[in-house]
Amino acid sequence: MYRWLFFMVPFLFFGKTDNASLLWGETGHRVVGEIAAKHISKRTARKISKLLDGATLAYVSTYADDIKSDKRYTDFYSWHFANIPTNSTYTASPKNPEGDIVQAIKMCISILKSPSESDENKAFYLKLLVHFVGDIHQPMHLARPEDRGGNEVKLKWFGRNSNLHRLWDSDMINSDNMSYTEIAENVPYINPSERKRIKSTSLYEWVGESYALAETIYENLPEDTNLGYEYRYQYLDRVRLQLLKGGIRLAALLDELFK
Repeated sequence: MYRWLFFMVPFLFFGKTDNASLLWGETGHRVVGEIAAKHISKRTARKISKLLDGATLAYVSTYADDIKSDKRYTDFYSWHFANIPTNSTYTASPKNPEGDIVQAIKMCISILKSPSESDENKAFYLKLLVHFVGDIHQPMHLARPEDRGGNEVKLKWFGRNSNLHRLWDSDMINSDNMSYTEIAENVPYINPSERKRIKSTSLYEWVGESYALAETIYENLPEDTNLGYEYRYQYLDRVRLQLLKGGIRLAALLDELFK
C-alpha cells in the first residue's frame, strides 16, 4: 500500500526509545502546523483541505507519532531523526540503512510531486511531511548518536526526572501552560527580510542550523542538572523561534508542492 524505503542509501541510526522522547510533543508539532496554515496561500489551503478530507495541518501534525503503536509502520521509525557526531556534518556522517529524516523528507516531497501517485498515498505522505519538518527543527533530532540524541543525558526538570531530548521536545513547551494556538499567536517577531531569508533556506541548511543549536545546547548544559526557571528563561524563546521557522518553512514548501 505504502512505498517502503528499501532502495535508499544508508543512514545514521540510534537505538529505539519511548515515543515521548522522539517528538516535539503534540503541542510543538501542532504549533508548527498552525503557523504553516497561517502562511500558506489560499490555493494551497484548498488543495490540502481536499486531500486531507478537511483535516487541518495542526491536526495531522502528530500522525507520524500516532502510527508508532501500529506494527505495520515500524519501517518508518528511523525517519524521525539523523544523529550527527560531534565536529561532523550530515553529509560526512555514516548513514542508517533503515532511513533518516533528511531522506524521509525527500521521499515525501517526491511522492507529493508525482502525478502517478494516488490521493490516498499523497495524503499519507503529506501527514508525514508535516511532522518531519517539525522534527527537523527540534535540535536534538540531529544530536549525537552516542547518547541517542540526548535521551541518555539524564536531568531533572523542576525536580522531576527527564532527559535532554525530552526537555527540548516538550518539557519547556509544556511549562509555558499555553495551548498550541496561543503559542502560535505569540512566536517571536521577525522582520520581513529575515522571514524571506528563513523561507529561502534549503533542507540541508535546516539540518545545519539544528545541529549547530544542538552542539550549543550540549556545550552550555549547566553542571547542576536540576533545571528550571533559569534554563527556561535562557532557552524558551529559542524553542519558540525554532517552531516559527518550522512553520514558515513548511508553508513555503507546501506552496511549492501545491502551486
